[in-house]
Order: sequence, then C-alpha cells, then structure tokens
Amino acid sequence: MASSAAANLWVLLGLGIAGVLLAARRLRRPARPDSGAFTARLELLPPPQPPPPQARHPLTGLCFAIADAFNVTGYITSFGSLEWAKTHDEATQTSLVVSSLVDGGAICVGKTVIDEMAYGIHGENKHFGTPTNPAAPDQVPGGCSSGSAVAVAGGMVDFALGIDTIGGVRIPGSYCGVLAFRPSHAVVPNSGVIPVAPSLDTIGWFAKDPSVLRRVGHLLLRLPYADTRQPRHFYIADDCFEMSKVPARRLTQVVTKSVEKLFGRQVLGHVNLENYLASRIPSLRNYSNGQKNGDSKFSSLLALSRAMQFLHKHEFKDQHMEWINSVKPAVDACIVGNFSDDGELTINSSQDARKEVRVALNAFLKDDGILVIPTVLGCPPKLNARELSSSNYNVQTSCLTSLCSMSGCCQVTVPLGIHDKCPVSVSFIAKHGGDRFLLDTIQTMYATIQEQVGILANSNVSSKQAMSEEAAEAAKEKGNSAFKEKLWQKAINFYTEAIKLNSKVATYYSNRAAAFLELASYRQAEADCTSAIDIDPKSIKAYLRRGTAREMLGYYKEAVDDFSHALVLEPMNKTASVAINRLKKLFP
Repeated sequence: MASSAAANLWVLLGLGIAGVLLAARRLRRPARPDSGAFTARLELLPPPQPPPPQARHPLTGLCFAIADAFNVTGYITSFGSLEWAKTHDEATQTSLVVSSLVDGGAICVGKTVIDEMAYGIHGENKHFGTPTNPAAPDQVPGGCSSGSAVAVAGGMVDFALGIDTIGGVRIPGSYCGVLAFRPSHAVVPNSGVIPVAPSLDTIGWFAKDPSVLRRVGHLLLRLPYADTRQPRHFYIADDCFEMSKVPARRLTQVVTKSVEKLFGRQVLGHVNLENYLASRIPSLRNYSNGQKNGDSKFSSLLALSRAMQFLHKHEFKDQHMEWINSVKPAVDACIVGNFSDDGELTINSSQDARKEVRVALNAFLKDDGILVIPTVLGCPPKLNARELSSSNYNVQTSCLTSLCSMSGCCQVTVPLGIHDKCPVSVSFIAKHGGDRFLLDTIQTMYATIQEQVGILANSNVSSKQAMSEEAAEAAKEKGNSAFKEKLWQKAINFYTEAIKLNSKVATYYSNRAAAFLELASYRQAEADCTSAIDIDPKSIKAYLRRGTAREMLGYYKEAVDDFSHALVLEPMNKTASVAINRLKKLFP
C-alpha cells in the first residue's frame, strides 16, 4: 500500500510539473529565426575590387538589409502586406540606392519587415508578425522600419535601410537602441522605392557603429571626405524634454557632460522650442484646433504634428487609395480610420507650414548649430499595450518627429543606454543640408557619449540628490529669465533657491553676484564671487564681478588683482583690460 501511494504521488508530481512547463511555454513568445526581422533572404554581391593602386570599394566587408519597400530585380516588393504582394509583379529594376550600396562594396542579404504599407510607427504587422526587439523582447520594436532596426540591433547585418516618413527610422532606432539617421529631405534619391507621402518620405539607415553610419552616409549623399567642422552651438529644447516620461536629467546630463568635455561649456544653450515656433510659423494657426497660442503648453508642436499627419494621410491617399478601392484588402483600421474629412484644412496650408518651419529651423541652427530633443516620449511600449492605439500617445510622439519630417532637416537618433530595462535615446538635429556636419559630429562625440552613459550607470548618486540637482538647474534658469527682465530681486531669490538645492555649483553664486551688483549690494556680490572662485578657480566671470564689487567698495588694489587674474585666464578679455587701465590711471 505504501509503495502504491508513493507511486501515485510521483505521478501527480510529474503531471504538476508538466502542467507548469506547458503553461510557461504558452506564456513565452516562441523563438523565431532572425527575430522575425526578414521577409525574404537574397544575396546581391558587389563587383570585383579594382586593381591596385586604385582604392578598394568604400563599403567593402559590410553587409546590409533593406526594408521591404525597396525594389530588387526579380523579387516582389511586399510593402508590408501579403495582399499587396499578391496583386503586384516582380520588380524589373533594383532601387538606385540599393544598387549604389552594392556597387560601393556592400553585400545585400535580405528584405525586412515594415508596418503594413509603411503607415504605422510601432512595428506591428499582422501579415509577417512583429519582429522581436533584441534590446527589449517584451516591447514593440517601433515602426515603420522595424525589421531593419531589429536586424542591426541583433547583429545580423552591419547596417540596414529603412523608410522614414513620420518617424519610421528614428523611432525604431530609439526603441531598439541603435543609431538611426534620417538625412535631409530629397538629398538621397528614392527611385525604386514605393512612396508613402512624397513630401515627407526620406530614405534612412541604421547602424551600431558611428563610423559605419558615416561611411554609408558619405556614399549615399555623395559627400567628399573633408576636415571635420566642429559645432559651435548645442541647444537643449527644454520644453521637449518636459514631455518625456524619462527624467530629463537622465537624458540631458549625458549630452551636456559630453559637450562640455569635447567643446567646452560655452557652446551649450537652452531654447523653448514651443515659443520659437509659435512666433515664426503663422501657418500653424490653421492647425491649432481652436486654441490660441499659449492655451496649450505644447500648442505649436501639436499644431505642427497635426499638419504633418494631415499631409501624411492625404498624400498616402493620393498614392494608394485607387489600389485600396479596387482590391478592397483587409487594411488595418489604423490606416483607413485616418481618412476622415478635415474640414477647412488644405494641402496648401500644410505645404506652407513645411516651408515656414524649414526657414525657421535653418535660421536658428545656421551652419554650426545642433538642436537636442528626445527622440520619443520614453521607453518603448509593451507589446499589445493600450497606448499603441491611443491617439493622444501617437500625437505626442509625432510632436517630436514632426520637426524634421516637416522641415526636411537631418536628424540622428543617439542611444543613451538603458532606463527601466529599456533603451533610451536623444536626437541631434542640424539644418537642411547639414548632413555631413551631423554625421561628422556623431563620429566625434559617440565614444564620449557612451563613456558618459557608463559613468552615469555606475554613479552612486542618490535619486534624491539627482532630483535636487535638476531642481537647482530649473531655479537657475528661472533666475536667468528674471535677470534678463531686469527683475533683480526676483533673480536673487531664484539663485538663492538654486544654491540651497545644490551649493557646489559656482555659476549659481556668480549669477547671484551679478544681480547683487545691479542692486549696488557690493559686499554680498563680493562674498558670492569668493564662494564661486573657491568652487571653480577658473571662473572668469566671478573674478570680473568681484573686481567690480571691490572697486565700488574702494578696495582698488584687490580689484586690480582680480581683473589681472581674469586677464591671465583669458588674455583677450576686454572688460578686464579696460578696468585695469582705468584703475591704474586713477590710482597709479
């Protein structure tokens, strides 16, 4: 009896374990070859290498994949839809950009999954399945060029091509944690690529290695190799980072530390992009949805997003509605659901907005400026998450991507490591036509950026301290605004708040000293400058302001010493030179 009971116990235990394993298998996503990135495998080989002493092909040794919107002779382009593939013939000519890359020495190894008809931004596809995000398997890979991003992130290829209309390269680059480049509009020929919305369409590419990103760019953009030109201005779009679900400091600290190390603190600046756009793009009033400027925190960005979405769907209808009406395919609801009437909105007003935003951003960035924004709202959403179908989520994400989609400026997605177990990124934007400048800048900065990512990841700074430092910076910026408005006491109050939150920043003391000087509070100004110099002995402004305070207090010798010290730090400083000459004449 005892042995029979023991046997029954083992049987029950075995059944229980089997049930647990079966349940676990059902919950786990099934393994898919190549993470489901490819729709077709192929091989396009480069021509033989030229004989010495001629140089080898520039992309020799690299392999790449292409989104399934690029034509290849002998293959049907699926355009993310099995029904499209069934109703179209094989391509008779290979896309010009693909031929250029192959002629440049790279091997094309396959076509990759895109969102259905390249319309979405999340990377889900009911026809071919959603590719698995190698950096975050439970999250969406981003779209429309999901397969290309996954192929690069998974190490299957060195680089990959995608289509970026409203974010189709930049978003999956961010979600999968790889570099993603959207060039200036119309600088890369798109012949042999199925159009989505021609006014917005751009061919982009992904890579893990910035040198590969740059090599591909130099070939496709037909750029001669030249000396690298350093950026003179980096503008942090503070209001855009306020939209992010990732703490702003987590994103901006890496950028600011990298810029300071490579180019110096003086090139860093801040901008409220909402205010800048509102004052320079009158056509956006047509898309304000009844709101006046200032009614919504991000009204101009939302209006720009609406203008982009309007242009996107109307040009898509022009390109593909005839096929949809004739074939009557079971097109995803997110596509046909967007084809409602927009009342008084017109294509002309959308095109006007495109022209105005390009002029505005080009004037702001000039030839040597870079705008820094979050690429997306935050971490990639989970598979089948509610927010994927949320119009509010999609509109806010489009606020960020609409800047370059509408202006035609170039943009690169830069990975910044992991936050909450998911990839995060920022984007650098340069003026239309500044592609080489942007590619060269990423090449120069990438190693330092990743170094700073590592430092931040290993930092033992508590979250409380991090929050205090972020709040201190915000208080300083408010103080700067009050100072510009000549509200001296208000500025002092904000700088004092910043010092209470973080007493180890020389700038806070030096700025408060400047406000004290305006109120003729010379002893307080002198004390603040001394504190600033104790923290940062190379603070030129602190020496100049302390020299001014001491001169007004009658400490002329000490004032000359301060101005002289400033002149040692910056030999061409006119303020210091003039002050020394003035004091020596008055008190020889």
